[in-house]
Amino acid sequence: MTSAPVVPKPAATVVLIRDAPAPPPGRTALQVFLQRRVAGMAFAGGMTVFPGGSVDPSDHVDVPRWIGPDPTTWGERFGHPPALAAALVKAAVRETYEECGVLLAGDGPVNLPREVRTELVARRTTLTDLLGERPLRADLLRAWSRWITPPSSPRRYDTAFLVARLPAAQDADAHTTEAVEARWWHPAEALEHWDAGDLKLMLPTQTTLREIDEYPDCAAVLAGAEHRTIEPIHPELRLHDGVDILLPGDVS
Repeated sequence: MTSAPVVPKPAATVVLIRDAPAPPPGRTALQVFLQRRVAGMAFAGGMTVFPGGSVDPSDHVDVPRWIGPDPTTWGERFGHPPALAAALVKAAVRETYEECGVLLAGDGPVNLPREVRTELVARRTTLTDLLGERPLRADLLRAWSRWITPPSSPRRYDTAFLVARLPAAQDADAHTTEAVEARWWHPAEALEHWDAGDLKLMLPTQTTLREIDEYPDCAAVLAGAEHRTIEPIHPELRLHDGVDILLPGDVS
């Protein structure tokens, strides 16, 4: 008897971008932040990915202040009810801070004790507690795409991909137990390393890198995101040489 497919968990991924002050010859200014996940992790172990993760129950709690597009607008972009869309935006902000120390809230540098980040990762505090009087900056994010894991996968996610420019006076780090290394890459550079076998990239990551590599800088990426039509992408899981691989599938 065939079991029913696992229901996909809502998740958010943030494509964090910046303009390099002095790009090398042949590269555009645009860079993206990528992390190589710990090899033994249950999902995407050893893969190089953007920061992100599943929606947590705490992401459904209201935040004190919200600047930018409202949940209804986000819901229309991603095809979700407003409440879930709001939780996805909050998950994106929370995961970005947990995984690389960048807080899409308030203005200027983030001068929070490192223990606050540790407590957030351990779920002993919440994003709402962390923000305090800082507004959540939904205006710093743009909707990019939506990917849904194939039904045959044991772990499934319905993932909202968002782009965000690195806020002024902040920088991303590698202080997370989920990654063994993290740094800024030019999109074409990461794809070259993937093609050479030096990086492992899942299909959504490969596709997103190719898409943003069409733009010269952050301003162009953010402007381009405004005009994207977002429909759920359903890649197909196929067996190739004894290995499960994702292939481009339906957009519906």
